[in-house]
Amino acid sequence: MSDHFIRTRSHMGWIEVIVGCMFSGKTEELIKQVRRARIAKQHTLTFKPRIDSRYSVREVASHDQSRLPSIPIEDASEIQTLCEKGTSVVAIDEGQFFGENLPAVATHLATSGRRVIVAGLDTDWRGRPFGPMPHLMAIAEIVRKQHAICRVCGGPASRTQRLVMGEENILVGSTEAYEARCREHFDPELSLRPLTGKAHHLSLSNP
Repeated sequence: MSDHFIRTRSHMGWIEVIVGCMFSGKTEELIKQVRRARIAKQHTLTFKPRIDSRYSVREVASHDQSRLPSIPIEDASEIQTLCEKGTSVVAIDEGQFFGENLPAVATHLATSGRRVIVAGLDTDWRGRPFGPMPHLMAIAEIVRKQHAICRVCGGPASRTQRLVMGEENILVGSTEAYEARCREHFDPELSLRPLTGKAHHLSLSNP
């Protein structure tokens, strides 16, 4: 988002969405935006789903270990209750793990004059739209699409490849369970069958 947008629309709220596959720097970008807001002396609050405790229980943490204090919650409805008077920026990480009420909560916060930043996966391990993120992208003023590096060919990656066996839609993990892939090398059926020699060969993180 340009500084011009911030200056001209600072009197009203809006929604920003940061999306992409795993390892594309979504959380890192969210942390960056919150830190910039703090430099501008804006009151910020950051939330994360309680289910995501990979690196920290009470911090938002990127894969490169950038960290930001946050409030773990079970449901998006808690954000409105916990949002303090005077808060001008509300940041929400791993938005895909929240329910379908997240867009309504984000809309309420933006209508009340707050800047709302939501980071999350736009597609799941099968390449399907993930949770409330598509709805948020549709109603947001700003959408940032992040890309990672494909672990097979080194090209731009937009898909999250699951490497471990399982059919559950939500499996919290990091490099031991996922890697970034481009469209060509993404295999949504990989985790549904025993890993073959070919699958191992394609995955640079699992030689």
